[in-house]
Amino acid sequence: MSAPPEPSELARLQQEYAARHAQLWAAELQRPPGGPAPAVALPGPADRRFAAPEWAESPVFDYLRQAYLINAEFFGKVAEVLPAADAAAKNRLRFLTRQLVDAMAPSNFAATNPEFIRTAVATEGRSITQGLQNLIADIEKGSISMSDDAAFEVGRNLAATPGAVVFENDLIQLIQYSPLTDKVGQRPLVMVPPCINKYYVLDLQPENSLVRYALEQGNTVFMVSWVNPKADLGHLTWDDYIERGALTALEVASEICAVQQVNALGFCVGGTILASALAVAKARGQDPVASLTLLTTLLDFSEPGELGCFIDERSVQQREATIGQGGLLHGRELASVFSSLRANDLIWQYVVGNYLKGGKPPAFDLLFWNADATNLPGPFAAWYLRRLYLENQLRVPGRLEMCGVKADLGRLDMPAFLYASREDHIVPWKTSYLSRGLLAGPSRFVLGASGHIAGVINPPAKNKRSHWLGESPAAGAEEWLAQATERPGSWWPLWSEWLAGFAGKRRGARVRLGNKHHAPTEPAPGRYVKEKAA
Repeated sequence: MSAPPEPSELARLQQEYAARHAQLWAAELQRPPGGPAPAVALPGPADRRFAAPEWAESPVFDYLRQAYLINAEFFGKVAEVLPAADAAAKNRLRFLTRQLVDAMAPSNFAATNPEFIRTAVATEGRSITQGLQNLIADIEKGSISMSDDAAFEVGRNLAATPGAVVFENDLIQLIQYSPLTDKVGQRPLVMVPPCINKYYVLDLQPENSLVRYALEQGNTVFMVSWVNPKADLGHLTWDDYIERGALTALEVASEICAVQQVNALGFCVGGTILASALAVAKARGQDPVASLTLLTTLLDFSEPGELGCFIDERSVQQREATIGQGGLLHGRELASVFSSLRANDLIWQYVVGNYLKGGKPPAFDLLFWNADATNLPGPFAAWYLRRLYLENQLRVPGRLEMCGVKADLGRLDMPAFLYASREDHIVPWKTSYLSRGLLAGPSRFVLGASGHIAGVINPPAKNKRSHWLGESPAAGAEEWLAQATERPGSWWPLWSEWLAGFAGKRRGARVRLGNKHHAPTEPAPGRYVKEKAA
């Protein structure tokens, strides 16, 4: 148990808090007629909640805005000085404080949001009626609308890269994509996406599809499409996802392309599943992969970020007791958790825009995908939460048994390309960096700007953001960053150049997909990805 804060710390914060409110009152009293008052507290440059001019023009709303900002800063500082049993408890305190502070913003309420009043007057009340209709529709749907659902359809303008399903079991469909070049490398690229979301985050629209980009660089690409499990598949386990998911996909791709080894890519928990599968294969004396790419992946869960606020012994025991032997962790619950990590961007922005202002969210492919929820089998989820998040067993050689063998990531000696995003709130980049110390082979680590998804889906043609590259295998993340060089634009070309070194000899692209043992059964994207969470 940490020591209680010194009385002087809280007293100093209280004095500072009172002084700033007194300063705010004085500033408002000095407001010139028709002009702005001297600012005491201003929102950060990325805070769009108070961007409308009405917040500064009106003495009432200007006071509400600045008083809220002072209060928010005070509560954040108090959370830092309050005692906590350990680092996990401190992180939960910070997280819950931020949730409360974000929820109480004056922008979230009709009576204290001048934009609500302006819009209602301008539309003669129609915005209020439309906002109520939007609220009722979202209640019936069971989630907040973040994108124009009518603008997208999976298989039409999302996940539309041509290909076919060449293998299927009750857990996965394996998609092989049609080549886009005359020549291809003899080794294919097998992508293992997260099962917590749908695979088409890697194949959104043609201009931002990593699948299409990899095809254009002369790769034969396969994609694992996980089933969206219903109650009848609520018994599936972590071992099922390794054995009948990742390992089966690698085997089928090898057979179709007639090679001993493939190149493999895993994204988020897909990367964790893939690395686990390769550790199982190594323990069996198999070596199915020539190179490994891991995107925003945790192998060491010592610092899991804010997701750790939802995972403790009590919560995991509750999962084990309710769904650990069978059942589902429902997609809507997962979606709520991930949205709460960025509440202002993924909850309150749409409460204000959809319900207070009566607007409709614009068409945004990433947010459409984000709302396309997936379920998880209970035994899989409970095992994952305990063995990896809570007990962090994967990093310990031989500690974890999977598919009947002891797993050791230290036996994975293939070259690895490791990507992390600097502002990732789901997979902290410094924790992702720890993978370099677990894998035995040579590794290249690249850090991209932005967050968990936008950092990954950053096509070169957009010429956006930047990335950091450091060749030194530094022991720690901060030491690596200190010597890394920032480069403008996407990291995709850097990865593609690296991957080309493991593609093998160039040969003519095969227009016919699959082979005599794995004939195409339906066109991409297949039916698994179109299933909605129950």
